[in-house]
Amino acid sequence: MLERLWKPKLPVATFKEDLVDIHRNTSIFMLLLDKLSNHANQTMTDAFEYSKKKWDKSHQAPEFKVGDLILVITLNFNNIKGPKKFKNCFSGPFIIKALHGKNSVQVELLG
Repeated sequence: MLERLWKPKLPVATFKEDLVDIHRNTSIFMLLLDKLSNHANQTMTDAFEYSKKKWDKSHQAPEFKVGDLILVITLNFNNIKGPKKFKNCFSGPFIIKALHGKNSVQVELLG
């Protein structure tokens, strides 16, 4: 039973607690929805933990030092003309001039 101007966000919210006893199947349906919601939450948590474990197992953090040579990815540069098919994916090598965090570096552009 819905009241005027009351818009539920989830199917469970459509059942007012004082109206649950109107029909015997309503309480059974609410229990089923709770079970399904808990199962979905647990499944998503398990999937997240599995993905994190696999990522952590194979991922190695980059270790940059000042003076190292690196390549710069140029795929998303908009200032290089011509079809994307013929663009070089990388440009460089460039010398690292300074480090700004774990994955951010300042390079020395030559030429």
